[in-house]
Amino acid sequence: MGSAFDPLVTTSEEPAVVNSPPPSNLTQDDLKKIAAYKAVEFVESGMVVGLGTGSTAKHAVDRISELLLQGKLRDIIGIPTSTTTHEQAVSLGIPLSDLDSHPIVDLSIDGADEVDPALNLVKGRGGSLLREKMVEGASKKFVVIVDESKLVKHIGGSGLAVPVEVVPFCCNFTRGKLQELFREAGCKAKLRVKIGSSGGETAAVTDNGNYVVDLYLERDIGDLEAASEAILRLPGVVEHGMFLGIATTLIVAGKFGVTVKNRFG
Repeated sequence: MGSAFDPLVTTSEEPAVVNSPPPSNLTQDDLKKIAAYKAVEFVESGMVVGLGTGSTAKHAVDRISELLLQGKLRDIIGIPTSTTTHEQAVSLGIPLSDLDSHPIVDLSIDGADEVDPALNLVKGRGGSLLREKMVEGASKKFVVIVDESKLVKHIGGSGLAVPVEVVPFCCNFTRGKLQELFREAGCKAKLRVKIGSSGGETAAVTDNGNYVVDLYLERDIGDLEAASEAILRLPGVVEHGMFLGIATTLIVAGKFGVTVKNRFG
């Protein structure tokens, strides 16, 4: 594709070898960029493409714009998953629409915060989980791009947050219900906050005007479908950041190469 990163990517069912630059010189952002550029190879002219959110997905959006400018892609319509991605795509001149006009998305590309061996994901630590799940759930194909640090044995295994979007009304009540739900997994549920302009803490607000409760799990929560249903049954919950059975392809960039794993064959 004419990119300085192209020579680094050779993929197969087995881990490929990164030849140049030397593996020790690759930063985490380099790995994200390699995975993102590989994912964009799935994009074809005329597609409706879901544009993910986050530091890895940003590279994919940049690459799509580059290929449009080069004339190697044509007639692409992007569906952004956040106001941040919308602003990036507009600045790059990528034509945009939404699910109301294009309810079926050909392909989505996005990063993930965690990926388990069954290609279940944790997403939404950036706060865009609801829109991401709507767009990616409407996609024929969903390509997930990560560096190898995001691979876990089980959901929540990184010890970092599994986010849940909640309505602001009585959010502490909802937080308590979520913590009790996964008490046996050693769950600590915390309202996500940010530092305001005055220096004090305020609740972090999503693009949809909601709050986020972050679940920190000490142990495996077990049946993910049952956990998902239990979370969504709680009044006050909008959506959670477990993406179960949605990803169709996983691209993992590591210091020794790129691996592509497909859910189906």
